[in-house]
Amino acid sequence: MAAMQLKNCLLHGLNSFNHLRTAHCRLLRLRIDHDTYLLNIILQYSFFFRNTHYAKRVFSQSKNPNIYLFNTMIRGTVSNDSFHDAVLFYNLMRSAGFLPDNYTFTFVLKACARLADFPFGVKLHSLVVKMGFDGDVFVKTSLVCLYSKCGYLKGARKVFDDIPDKNVVSWTAIICGYIGCGLHEEAVGLFRELLEMGVRPDSFTLVRVLYSCSQLGDLASGEWIDKYISESGFHRNVFVLTSLVDMYAKCGSMEKARRVFDGMVERDVVCWSALIQGYASNGLPKEALDLFFEMQRENLRPDCYAMVGVLSACARLGALELGNWAKGLMDADEFLLNPVLGTALIDFYAKCGSITQAVDIFRMMKRKDRVVFNAIISGLAMNGHILATFGVFGQMEKYGIQPDGNTFVGLLCGCTHAGLVNDGRQYFDSMSRAFSLTPTIEHYGCMVDLLSRAGLLVEAHNLIKSMPMKPNTIVWGALLGGCRLHRDTKLAEYVLKQLIELEPWNSAHYILLSNIYSASRRWDEAEKVRLTLNEKGMQKLPGCSWVEVDGVVHEFLVGDTSHPTSHKIYEKLESLFKELREFGYSPTTEFVLFDIEEEEKEYSLGCHSEKLAVAFALINTGANDIIRVVKNLRVCGDCHEAIKLISKVTGREIIIRDNNRFHCFREGSCSCGDYW
Repeated sequence: MAAMQLKNCLLHGLNSFNHLRTAHCRLLRLRIDHDTYLLNIILQYSFFFRNTHYAKRVFSQSKNPNIYLFNTMIRGTVSNDSFHDAVLFYNLMRSAGFLPDNYTFTFVLKACARLADFPFGVKLHSLVVKMGFDGDVFVKTSLVCLYSKCGYLKGARKVFDDIPDKNVVSWTAIICGYIGCGLHEEAVGLFRELLEMGVRPDSFTLVRVLYSCSQLGDLASGEWIDKYISESGFHRNVFVLTSLVDMYAKCGSMEKARRVFDGMVERDVVCWSALIQGYASNGLPKEALDLFFEMQRENLRPDCYAMVGVLSACARLGALELGNWAKGLMDADEFLLNPVLGTALIDFYAKCGSITQAVDIFRMMKRKDRVVFNAIISGLAMNGHILATFGVFGQMEKYGIQPDGNTFVGLLCGCTHAGLVNDGRQYFDSMSRAFSLTPTIEHYGCMVDLLSRAGLLVEAHNLIKSMPMKPNTIVWGALLGGCRLHRDTKLAEYVLKQLIELEPWNSAHYILLSNIYSASRRWDEAEKVRLTLNEKGMQKLPGCSWVEVDGVVHEFLVGDTSHPTSHKIYEKLESLFKELREFGYSPTTEFVLFDIEEEEKEYSLGCHSEKLAVAFALINTGANDIIRVVKNLRVCGDCHEAIKLISKVTGREIIIRDNNRFHCFREGSCSCGDYW
């Protein structure tokens, strides 16, 4: 009677691990602890409560375990990620003389897949065939997973094709196999086949195929899947909708990402993080921060990915004070223990021009992987600390961390900003010679930029001709920038033809050629370029600068009069220019695009967005505060000269980050050494 009551107790479920232990004690007292039916239930609940150690102890005390107990141990250890234990129990089962069944194969093959144990998996496959289980859909699906995880996609596809009645799990397994091998286009194609076969995907399938769309930037397929989601009843699934938000964000369609987000009935922190990161990575830092503040009002604590997005947005705006506040929302150890968070924080400080804090975070990081090293190398390089950059690279080698392509992009950029041509050549050559890395188009672009800035235009052009891949706009643009700097209009015209062929819609190429003609006082030719711009309906991207004051980011456009304090700003600029003229400043009017009167040129230069931002900061910050300005374009020569003198006459430190590098102005000089 007591044994029957105990069985009923076990069959009707247990609420906690302590209840399980109590039931097991009763089983022992009643001397029915070797009843395999009851033992099987004890084992199942042990795994349910994620206590693999207890299950192993119970199993070890069983006198005559049967195949059902072995199968429970194999399945339980797999479900608790103890894959080595699963293989061990399979071997024990075989040693005890038991033959595996379809249930055994399904789970032990899963364990082999997670361990990527290809040789043992092949042996199991052979046994599957011998024992006649090669027609079982669950066994064959596990084989698909095994071959996919081991990188043998051809074998996985062959097994998949041989499954007579494919279910959604089988389809998902092969789709994930293609995704795991980076074949995202094929994965999306398989998803289309799945629907054509009348199979209804589950939420996991949809999440994975949306990931493929995001990796491909395949907005059209993503929109088609979005429509399917709405029609098939998945429009309330938070996991699917979060993946949809992420897909739209990574495809650059933030309006559609926001539409999905706003339509969600339930939103978790992962969904908020996806949209925040989407705004930040798509050049919409203000929208990212606005959404973050909205998330704060919902009393949601940011996770790692939300914080990465926020720090990225603050970095883009140069909002040091705001980023420091956001950082304080998480425990300091979370940044030091998590390489993803630590990297974002290093990048944030570096892009705000606070390289000392970036280095401090780097030094305190508990785990320094390659990404962390790359972040500090790039940060030091963009701030002009080239010797420190080289030093960190040497430290990276001492740690035994193999550099990758991003490491060398940072090193070559540092050489470019410092004009270290020979060092750049050595690093570029060492990529293949010492580190077995094949230079990519980014590395060639860095080298062309380095050579072009140094005036070695012929060498830069020859390097482009020798490239193993077709040069892109970045490579040709680097050479064109060198042509502008060194007044080589003939080569510039040739380069521009290449750029227009690649990007006929990009006004920047026409603008730069017009700048070259204007600087050489070839006004008629500059006018022709300007007319071409007008005929094509293209407009120059307006200069825009941001400056943070008291935790608020203020935006200024070229010639801006929309700011509430515009009157005071222009008054401040006028008084500054009077002081600057006493120090010998004269507006460098060759940097103005068009052939207009000298007085009008001077006015145009005075309205550049970075000058407006600096003037605003001078009015609204303390005498000892560092002024930090971020600009979306390259700072022009006149603004560079003017801000050098402003730093001298005001005694203020001014940091300008343009789209190319940092300029730290102190006492009339710039950290770039007038080389940018």
